Amino acid sequence: MIGFSSPLVLRRVILRPTSVLIRYGIRRNLCRHAAAMAKSKFEYVRLYESEDKCLPNTWIVVRVDGKGFHKFSAEHNYEKPNDTRSLSLMTHAAKAVMEEFKDISIAYGQSDEYSFIFRKETQVYSRRSSKLSTNVCSLFTSAFVYHWNEHFPTIDKPLYPPVFDGRTVLYPSDQNMKDYLSWRQADCHINNLYNTTFWALIQQGGMTPNEAQEKLKKTLSADKNEILFSQFGINYNNEPEMFRKGTVLVRRRVPVPLPDGGIREKSQIVQSFTDVIGEDFWNENSYLLSS
Repeated sequence: MIGFSSPLVLRRVILRPTSVLIRYGIRRNLCRHAAAMAKSKFEYVRLYESEDKCLPNTWIVVRVDGKGFHKFSAEHNYEKPNDTRSLSLMTHAAKAVMEEFKDISIAYGQSDEYSFIFRKETQVYSRRSSKLSTNVCSLFTSAFVYHWNEHFPTIDKPLYPPVFDGRTVLYPSDQNMKDYLSWRQADCHINNLYNTTFWALIQQGGMTPNEAQEKLKKTLSADKNEILFSQFGINYNNEPEMFRKGTVLVRRRVPVPLPDGGIREKSQIVQSFTDVIGEDFWNENSYLLSS
C-alpha cells in the first residue's frame, strides 16, 4: 500500500499510469531501506562524543603555538634574536587563516604563536571548540609549509614537518578579550627584551650561553636596558616594532582604485606593529568590538 500525505497528491497520482505508481512505490521503499541501513547497530558509539559547543555571546580565541620550535629554529638556522623571514612566514600563514575564516576579526602574532579572535556572534562549525581549533591549526600549519620557500628561498622545504598545537579559550566581555591581547603583547616585550640582551652578550660580548644566562639572572627590565645601552650602544626603543610589539592583523575597508578611474572600498586584511595595550588602538578601531 502506498501512503499519500494529502488529497491533492492522491488526485495527481490517480491520473498517472500504473507504471508510474509502481516506480513511485519502489522509490519510496528504497529510500526507507537506505535510511534504515544508515542506522546500523554500531551507531550507538556516537553517544560517546562529548558536546563541546562554545558558550554563546563570548569571544572565541584560538591560539596556535609552535611545538619544539627551539630545536626547529636551531636546525633551520634562524637568525638570533629575531628572524624576519620566520616572522613574515608566520604572518603569511595567519593571513591564509583569516582569508578562510571571515569571522576572525583580529589576529595577533609574536615569536612562534598566533592568536585568532572570532566575533562573539560567530556560528562557524556551530561554535564547536574542537572543530575550530583543529581547522585553524591544521590550515595554519599547512600554509606555513606551503609558503615556506617564499620566505626561505635557500631552503626548498623544511628538514622535517613543523608542529603547531591549538587551543580554544572563551572570554565573556570585551575587556577580557582586550586583556588577553595585552597579556600576549606584554609577553612579547618581556621575551624579546631578554632575548635581545641575551644574544648581544653572546654575539657581541663573547659570552657563552651559560655565562649570558647567569648574568641575566634576577635582572629587571631596567637592568637589561642598561646592559644593552652601556655595553653595546643599543637603545632598545629603537629596535624594530615587529620585534618589540608583535604583529596585529585586522579587517579594514580601504579605498581601491578601479580601471575606469573610480574608487571603491574593499575589505582587506591590514597588518601593523602597534600597541594594543593602550586605548588608542581600540578607539581607532572601535568597529572591532561591535556586532
